[in-house]
Amino acid sequence: MQDFSWNVFAATGNIESYLLYKEHERLISGKEEREGEEEQKEET
Repeated sequence: MQDFSWNVFAATGNIESYLLYKEHERLISGKEEREGEEEQKEET
């Protein structure tokens, strides 16, 4: 999904594609942070 939205943005300059790319990036980074927190809780 992220690659697709970036490729559409790169090819067309469509700002909505870029915003979709950034939103996906934000969601993925938030998910990774939550998973890291859960792993720390399990270790203690």
